[in-house]
Amino acid sequence: MTALAKFESFSRKISAAIEWVGLCAIVLMMLITTFDVLGAKLFKQPIFGALDIMMIAQLLAMSFAAAITLIADRHVQVDFFVMLLPNRVQTIVDCLVNLLGLFLFAVIVWRLFVYGYDLQTGGEVSSTARIPLYPFAYSAAVACIPVCLVYLSALLASLSRIAKHDS
Repeated sequence: MTALAKFESFSRKISAAIEWVGLCAIVLMMLITTFDVLGAKLFKQPIFGALDIMMIAQLLAMSFAAAITLIADRHVQVDFFVMLLPNRVQTIVDCLVNLLGLFLFAVIVWRLFVYGYDLQTGGEVSSTARIPLYPFAYSAAVACIPVCLVYLSALLASLSRIAKHDS
């Protein structure tokens, strides 16, 4: 097994492991929505802070599922033009796209950590339930690190294909 294959396997395992946090957040969203609607309609008593919990659960669901979604190739992409290009140019475009994705998510991780620190030092809380927000910014930053790993492994694979074309 090559070093690149081991790295890809490692990023897949990490992405699959953190996907469970995203799935739990989706289940939480379904439960909160169900009980909030039932409580509001049947008992005139909605769940306190349901909107705050939904906002946080959405953040967790999206950020923790991003890497596995990228691996499964489920993100929206427009590649009809690239498919018409020669294989070598396709590989170069793929390399550039992966480099830009890696750069973008590295910046996102960095800025989410900065944002989390700002939320923490500012004492920011959710509007209704007064839930501290900084742990969720930090967790979204941590959840985006596997996305960087996936982009890095895809970039290395693209560079490897370019090297094979040159030799």
